[in-house]
Amino acid sequence: MITRTASARYDGTGKEGKGRLTTQSGVLDASPYGFGTRFGDEKGTNPEELIAAAHAGCFTMALAFALAKEGITDATLETKARVELDKEGEGFRIGRSDLELTAKVRGIDDEKLRQLADDAKADCPVSKLLNAEMQLTVRTAAEAA
Repeated sequence: MITRTASARYDGTGKEGKGRLTTQSGVLDASPYGFGTRFGDEKGTNPEELIAAAHAGCFTMALAFALAKEGITDATLETKARVELDKEGEGFRIGRSDLELTAKVRGIDDEKLRQLADDAKADCPVSKLLNAEMQLTVRTAAEAA
């Protein structure tokens, strides 16, 4: 079993409070977050952005490993994730995470690539964790041109 950790600190309360996020790896080290980074454009991060990064990274790696199992050695995969934070009653919920893959893969037809991408979306650990509505859009290199 592999365990990864992160921590959050929030000084103050509500809109006036200021938070800091730190990850075990140190990639985030007291990175600022708060009302302004979550609901505005202040410099810093927010939970939804981090979930989007995690989902994009997890899915892309799952697909890369699936391609390797198929004997594919030449691929460039770029995934954008869009996580939506929706108002729900007095609070909020993350209602969906959409993935958009642009793939340049030699040695595989588009139908097989789409099947592997669908499987990667379903099987990546972050997809399983999110339990949110998800959509995957796949664009091959030819379609992106």
